[in-house]
Order: sequence, then structure tokens, then C-alpha cells
Amino acid sequence: MFKHVLIATALAGSVVGGAVASDSPYLTGREQLMMLADDNPAELTEWRGEDLYHEPRGPKNVSLEQCDFGLGPGVLEGAYVQMPRFFEDTGRVMDLESRIIHCMKTLQGFTEDDDPVARKHSSDMREADLVAIYTYVAAQSNGMAWNPPMDHPMEQLTRDAGEVLFHRRAGSMDFGCVSCHSEPRKRIRLSFLPVTSNQEEWSKAVSWPAYRIGHGVVRSSQHRVRGCYYQMRQAGIQFGSEASVAIISYWTDQARGGEATLPDLKR
Repeated sequence: MFKHVLIATALAGSVVGGAVASDSPYLTGREQLMMLADDNPAELTEWRGEDLYHEPRGPKNVSLEQCDFGLGPGVLEGAYVQMPRFFEDTGRVMDLESRIIHCMKTLQGFTEDDDPVARKHSSDMREADLVAIYTYVAAQSNGMAWNPPMDHPMEQLTRDAGEVLFHRRAGSMDFGCVSCHSEPRKRIRLSFLPVTSNQEEWSKAVSWPAYRIGHGVVRSSQHRVRGCYYQMRQAGIQFGSEASVAIISYWTDQARGGEATLPDLKR
């Protein structure tokens, strides 16, 4: 609780040591926020995820060290910024969270009903194993450029489907992702919204996992997609569905070349 008070206080103040160079209100707010990045609580989640990644678990009592995230079994560095991507062994495009679950099932023997797989998101009472592992794997791409592959036809089709979904307006509010992320300097309450046309803004916006100060836990890309659909009053989107992966594929492609901050710290 004390750390949350410190963070809120810093956000209310100005940047120490001079004005923010950027004229983007979204990036200005981020610079204030990142003053506290050295104390990002997501580091605790990352450390737990490292332990879970290397620990023999499940009915088969093996670790996740042979999981292939696209660059070869056990290769983590740079893997996350090159996802979503097509995997031959599943015949589909997968994001990191879906791939971790696949490996937990195939390598470790967990089933869909087992808690390590069934619990997709953390709460303030209990952290999900999946979120911890996801945070650890993603952190191995910190500071690298977003560079999702577009070589396979399914990668291109998934990205294109994500673009359609991103621009599709629906629901009782007639909202789409584009309603919030197409025009600069829009905001919801006190939060300025990032736009896809500004690479620096967007590369930070899609930097998940991130510790959400308002939630008190680490959140993931899939959680953010679900949250956006809820806020748009559109029909709920299923975790790991082709639709959710398509949206993540599109937004990652829009951030191409921008620097990923992993794990991030967000309001």
C-alpha cells in the first residue's frame, strides 16, 4: 500500500530535473511513471516466473526449458518481440500466453482443468502461474525492437484479421479499438491514450506484461484485450482465441521497430 501511495504521489508531480522533451502527453505521463521503474513490483513476478520455468512440474515432472517459443527449444532472448508467430507443431499462429499453455500441456502434462493452466489471470489475492512464467519469458526481450514475423501466409492473414477487428465498430456504444487509438491527445478521465500512428507511443502501449498500479498486480496482453472489449461494451473475447491473437498480431505489427519495455509499469 505504501508503495502505491508513493507512485500516485509521483504521478501527480512534475518530472524531476527539467521538463519532458516529448510533446506527447501520453509519453510525458510515462516519463513521470518510469521515474519509479527501478522499483517496478513486476520484478517479483518475473523472479517467481523464472523459478516456475526451471522447476520440474506437472504429471510428467519436467520443466519448461525445452519449450520452443519460435527461436528453438529453450531460446528465450528475443523470442517475445517476435511473436505472435506461426508454429508448425500446432498449425496456428500463437501469442506467448497461448504458447506457454501449449507447452504446459504437452511437455508437463497439465490439462485444461488443472489450476496452473485454468487460472489465466492474477488477482490481488493470488498470482497466476501463467502470468509469472509469461512475465519471465517476456522480460528476456526487454529493450529489443518489436519485430513479429510476417513470412508465413497465416501470419499475414492473422495480422490482416486483427486490423479488421481493430477498426470494427460494434456493440451498444458503437465503439472499436480505433475509437480510442486513432487521434492524438484523446483521453479517458486523466489518462491520455496512445495512437498507432506514433511508433514511440504505440511501442510502449503494447509493452505487456505490465504492473497495473490501479489493479495491484501484473497484467498481460490477453487481459488487456479482454479489458478493452469490456470497456467498448462489445461481446466478450475468449482467452487465446484466434480473434484475440489476431488483435495482438496487428497491434504488435503496428509497433514494429519500436523498443519494448518488459515488464512495464502502467497506471
